[in-house]
Amino acid sequence: MKQQREDVRNVAIIAHVDHGKTTLVDGLLKQSGVFRENQEVAERVMDSNDIERERGITILSKNTAVMYKNTKINIIDTPGHADFGGEVERVLKMVNGVILVVDAFEGAMPQTKFVLRKALELKLPVVVCINKIDRPEARAKEVVDEVLELFLELDADDSQLDCPFVFASAKAGTASLDETDAGVDMTPLFETIIDYIPAPEGDPEAGTQLLISTIDYNEYVGRIGVGKVDNGTIRVNQEVVICNHHEPDKQKKVKVSKLYEFDGLNKVEVREASIGSIVAISGIADIHIGDTLCSPEDVRPIPFQKISEPTIAMQFIVNDSPLAGQEGKYVTSRHIRDRLFRELNTDVSLRVEETDNTDVFKVSGRGELHLSVLIENMRREGYEFAVSKAEVLYKTDENGKRLEPMELAYIDVPEEYSGSVIEKLSQRKGELQNMGKASGGYARLEFSIPSRGLIGYRGEFMTDTKGNGILNTIFDGYGPYKGDIQYRKQGSLIAFEAGEAITYGLYNAQERGTLFIGPGEKVYSGMVVGQNGKGEDIELNVCKKKQLTNTRSSSADEALRLTPPKILSLEQALDFIDTDELLEVTPESLRIRKKILDPTLRKRAGFKK
Repeated sequence: MKQQREDVRNVAIIAHVDHGKTTLVDGLLKQSGVFRENQEVAERVMDSNDIERERGITILSKNTAVMYKNTKINIIDTPGHADFGGEVERVLKMVNGVILVVDAFEGAMPQTKFVLRKALELKLPVVVCINKIDRPEARAKEVVDEVLELFLELDADDSQLDCPFVFASAKAGTASLDETDAGVDMTPLFETIIDYIPAPEGDPEAGTQLLISTIDYNEYVGRIGVGKVDNGTIRVNQEVVICNHHEPDKQKKVKVSKLYEFDGLNKVEVREASIGSIVAISGIADIHIGDTLCSPEDVRPIPFQKISEPTIAMQFIVNDSPLAGQEGKYVTSRHIRDRLFRELNTDVSLRVEETDNTDVFKVSGRGELHLSVLIENMRREGYEFAVSKAEVLYKTDENGKRLEPMELAYIDVPEEYSGSVIEKLSQRKGELQNMGKASGGYARLEFSIPSRGLIGYRGEFMTDTKGNGILNTIFDGYGPYKGDIQYRKQGSLIAFEAGEAITYGLYNAQERGTLFIGPGEKVYSGMVVGQNGKGEDIELNVCKKKQLTNTRSSSADEALRLTPPKILSLEQALDFIDTDELLEVTPESLRIRKKILDPTLRKRAGFKK
């Protein structure tokens, strides 16, 4: 007999990057009395990882819970980036409704569309929260219309179209039901959640059924499965069977050793949990996303969608440059292997494969951002390694034709730059699908483009639009191979010998292009020290000293003026490297180098090509 459990609500917060959903959760936590009056609270408490804080993006979905009157509201904060889309799809299985956060100035963005479509397909009710209404350029009324248009475009049904709108300023911690009035606190949002989002249903008398939707990992207790109790109750020390919808043969008896519920930002141990509760379970070693825990008497896995496949791969290689092992703590293939396999515990969209060479690992992910976050994390933990240029993963269809991953790119750019953007993307095999006007003198372009056409494009895009363009991409399935693309027009400036870069050598080198290093930096033969203005690679001696003679020339006393070097960030370096180059990553430096360091061997390899 199905029943509703009135004292619980489960909601996910979905939104585009930067529209303020993590800040909104902060506001709800603060006003539900999770923190003491005088407790100091960091901003965006939910972004726990350093990279999430620095970049202001959410990478892993997080669980929290707040009490409002007598109802427990479980809130799941989801990532907004398409690279972490795999996270979002699974989280929606745990909830009975979503809060869609939309910026009152930017309006509905492509990423919003991606997550919203998933929510509408699952027939989840939506509460729309128009955030940042205190921005001077806010246009709440128009944004409401834009959101309703988006609902129509995504074939929402009548009950979904009749959704409530709440107007909020997450930063100020206020919400109201009227766009002209700012409100005093978050009560209107709490009330709307309670009234509009249905309570979870299930049969408390039936056998236990619990679908694991996310995995957490902790060094002390190992893997922790997080999921919602769909039917029955789950208790500590209960025997359950693990089964999986996509693997019919998988059945394994295990025991629940510890059970936690979420309370604010903490996990609290509980003895048992019933329908609708979101719980964390530890003590089961090989628990995976998509597993269902059932009572042994009634084993029925809960269906869930397959996790999206990776589209892009990179090689992680043991660093073998002349400067290897000087800055990193973990440098051997065993260290790198253990670390990559440990990442698989929590990241489901990642694949790690061993190759014929024990020093090389093939790592595949959802996009450049996905892999660069992993590289940055490893680098901060003291790992030293090299990575190759990202390459896309191809498939073949039944007729033996080559297929490649395609993306839809949505671009907002000031109108004067739209010409150069269209030209650049057409060279990279992009096809313009749509062109319209966005607000504030911006043009909105929609392209269908191969994933490899976007590799290394973001940096160029920022330069072409003087930093004013916004580029968003969404994976759009596999399509026929579009032909070869030339990535980089410029060649590299390569150091000719090992040593320390000297002002005199660099002064002569800077006429040939843009330098990436300054005086005093260590270089080695085969290391890339800059970008040539022309198409070919040039070898230079940046360690060259000035010959001293006893005659004084008239210009000798003038100081040599160096142009400041262009310091590349991790993303820019990954964008810049070509297929015959590697990026050497250590905790302290990023160096670009040729795969073959020896100039003679490198020339031979070039002739063979």
